[in-house]
Amino acid sequence: MSTGAIATWVQPSHPNLVKVTNSDKPFASGAVSLVSLPRGSFFASLPIHAPRTAKRTFSSVQCSPTDNIELLSDLVYTNHSCDPSLVFDTEKWEVRVVDHRDLEEGDELTFFYPSTEWDMAQGFECKCDAGKGVCKGTIDGAGKMGRDRLRGYWLNGYIAEMLDEMENSRLGMPTIHAGSPA
Repeated sequence: MSTGAIATWVQPSHPNLVKVTNSDKPFASGAVSLVSLPRGSFFASLPIHAPRTAKRTFSSVQCSPTDNIELLSDLVYTNHSCDPSLVFDTEKWEVRVVDHRDLEEGDELTFFYPSTEWDMAQGFECKCDAGKGVCKGTIDGAGKMGRDRLRGYWLNGYIAEMLDEMENSRLGMPTIHAGSPA
């Protein structure tokens, strides 16, 4: 029987990379970087061997159109931002520094949740302080945001393909998948 509890891991899981900042307030804990890295650099591996499940939770990360994983590491404290410091690439199973700026020691570790999530278990009103015109407001997965609101963000390939499918469906066009005959 599932208790709904998050699986545990040896903490700290990334003692040279991540400092967890705990809070007594719900959903207010976070993580900061203990290192400085240039833009586009590898930051950490994602747990490629984590059990996959169709069930979405507030702490899971989508890794394909149908599967989700629990991070089982201090990376679970990486919060959302509309101006993220990291990319969670679930196809390469890695976390990287964003391509447009360096990561500095002490920076908050954040990623753009819709880059991995099509439909979130718990949407929320964003309070990321990214600024007017940058902050997207309601965050509830890429499928509810649409391509225009996601323009300019790095997205996992399955999210981009699902956006194409949604757009083609609206237009009554067939979807051609990579590797399938045209």
